[in-house]
Amino acid sequence: MTALTVRLPDEKHRRLKALAKNRGTPLNRLIDEVTTLMLAEYDTETRFRIRAARGAGKTDAGLALLAKVS
Repeated sequence: MTALTVRLPDEKHRRLKALAKNRGTPLNRLIDEVTTLMLAEYDTETRFRIRAARGAGKTDAGLALLAKVS
């Protein structure tokens, strides 16, 4: 595991500590959960962009396939 020093404005740090306390979880775990969600969102967006790039210029073929199944 890696230690990471993050500089945050005091108010943001206070609010994050309050959020962690409200959820009954340590601040470190809260930060871990938030970063996990952000990475999952990034991975999803990346996969979507790759798939969209693969389909670029193939609109007519895609619409023809849809017409066959409807």
